[in-house]
Amino acid sequence: MNKPEILAPAGNLEKLQFALAYGADAVYAAGSNFGLRAYAGNFTEEELRKGVEYCHQQQKKIYITVNIFAHEKDFSSLNPYLKYLREIDVDGIIVSDPGVLAVAREIVPELPVHLSTQANCTNSLSANFWFSQGVKRVVLARELTLEEITSLKAKVKGDLEIFVHGAMCMSYSGRCLLSNYLTGRDANRGECTHPCRWGYALVEEKRPGQYFSLEEDARGSYIFNSHDLCLLPHLPLLQGLNLASYKIEGRMKSAYYVASTVKVYREAVDTLWEQGLKKFKVKLPQWLEEMDKVSHRPYSTGFLFGKPGAEAQNMETSNYIREYSFVAKVLEEPIKTSSSKDLTTKDLAEVLTAEQPFDTNYSWIEQRNNFRVGEEVEVLSPGEDPWTFQVSALWDEEGNPVEVARHPQQKLRIEVPKPLKPYSILRKARL
Repeated sequence: MNKPEILAPAGNLEKLQFALAYGADAVYAAGSNFGLRAYAGNFTEEELRKGVEYCHQQQKKIYITVNIFAHEKDFSSLNPYLKYLREIDVDGIIVSDPGVLAVAREIVPELPVHLSTQANCTNSLSANFWFSQGVKRVVLARELTLEEITSLKAKVKGDLEIFVHGAMCMSYSGRCLLSNYLTGRDANRGECTHPCRWGYALVEEKRPGQYFSLEEDARGSYIFNSHDLCLLPHLPLLQGLNLASYKIEGRMKSAYYVASTVKVYREAVDTLWEQGLKKFKVKLPQWLEEMDKVSHRPYSTGFLFGKPGAEAQNMETSNYIREYSFVAKVLEEPIKTSSSKDLTTKDLAEVLTAEQPFDTNYSWIEQRNNFRVGEEVEVLSPGEDPWTFQVSALWDEEGNPVEVARHPQQKLRIEVPKPLKPYSILRKARL
């Protein structure tokens, strides 16, 4: 039985690189238009070209979201955009609107089309209809149980993809009008402001100004605040379905989120398929521990075992659980001095005093959050178990000692017990 593709979110080029470094088989991304995550950073056309080249150099795939619900004005610029995606050789597009699909099949018929979860495909008749229209892969609606997915899979011949991890929308497959109504930003055109995460109170129409408490605390009741999806413990139940792709939500999440979730699902799928259920169960606790170290809401199984009830809603707070802070990433290339020469250990020896050690390893990092000499940090690296060390020394690009890494995205040299792989992440526990 073939392994499912691990499909990771790529909100920008950096997240794309992290996703591939940690084991994703493919990524999904968006250009500046036509995607449903307008505030994800997204890619310019030139960045899309670079992203495609980067993926293909590593024999990985990239799919581009073109999944807005299109209005008439959108079609004037859709044709040239689709032609550009074909020109740069993307591996497929993800659509939800039948009009967009019709244009794509006419303009770029050789470009594989995946049906977005936004199209609400919940049954085999619907799936087979989309396959008959030229769709290559159907991303199933998230509102399906395991029993329904099993039945559906048996009745279709095309590829199916499901979400296995990430945020859940309180509305049916993301079709929500709250943001449009309250803020004028249309969730179905990529501009959702997530008002489902806000606090609410009940007001009776003849008693304006009198608010009746629904909340568990003073900040309001989070009646729409769904838990995050995590199907990691239940991958053995999905294994026999022979699904084409396991999708991770999160184009608006951090590079740290992408790295950590991809690493876990990569290891979990490889272990289950190659070493079997017994080994999977042995490693599951450490994978679940890793999932708790990324920013998340409480986890649930979504609709996998039936319609979720109150237990899948957080009615106390909309806050994320954040146990660790992402403090730095390890850089792939050496830092250049102002003279464009690689700043090597020998170069640094010329500007640092004799008291500063050079008999240990070091790496170049880019700061993401405040940390300092003397603190303990944990290393997350591709293909390795996490490990910790105490920060003993930091230097800036000019070789000056640094006690606190406080400047956003500052390039620093850090002393380490052993060399760090490019795209490794340094994190520290939050107090």
